Amino acid sequence: MSKVETFRRLHRGRLPGDPLVLPGPWDAAAARVLAEAGFPALATPSAGIAASLGYADGQTPADEMFAAVARIVRAVDVPVSADIEGGYGLPAKELVERLLEAGAVGCNLEDSVDGVLQDPREHADRLAEVRSAAADRLFVNARVDTFACGVDDPERAIERAALYVAAGADCVYPIGAPPHVLPLLRAGIQGPINVGAEIGEGPSPAELGARGATRVTFGPGLQRRTAQALREIAAQLT
Repeated sequence: MSKVETFRRLHRGRLPGDPLVLPGPWDAAAARVLAEAGFPALATPSAGIAASLGYADGQTPADEMFAAVARIVRAVDVPVSADIEGGYGLPAKELVERLLEAGAVGCNLEDSVDGVLQDPREHADRLAEVRSAAADRLFVNARVDTFACGVDDPERAIERAALYVAAGADCVYPIGAPPHVLPLLRAGIQGPINVGAEIGEGPSPAELGARGATRVTFGPGLQRRTAQALREIAAQLT
């Protein structure tokens, strides 16, 4: 079985309270630690990789992002999905080719730019192009940025999600959705839902799963927690 099919199967048949937990490695060393901990798959965070490379979030050049993803993939045997922000302006065919060259089994694609939501139908067309170019070789996670952009009405997220699923997205990610609206999102969205969680704060992955999450990711949370631990260690060395 291919890694992408293994990754797809991990999303199927999830019981309430048992979501797929995908921690986010920012480099090869972190990926090995997480794989050795027993996680069946990983999902890179673009902000965490940016920090590891010395860039602000959203400022990583495409070549460096794909190279970082490739290093992470080479370091582990488990499937790795990649957060590639908005796709770096690359045509769908080239974007898919670069993801496959890096060894990724999937990707996140955002529907906002610099905090501004994009036209959902245009973004759905973009997702359809990526799906067509990738066929079954990539698992496409379509990020829905309404909550992150200050649009609190869950129906707006559900409307966008419907367009993206119809365009071929395998999963949708209403980033920043408050936990209390997850049951409403679950009722209105077809297919898997990705929910972001805070490290050590808020509902646990199991609780998020009970509210409707198919899978749970942590964004750059692990990288930031590790950086804080390093600061504390450094303070003891002075």
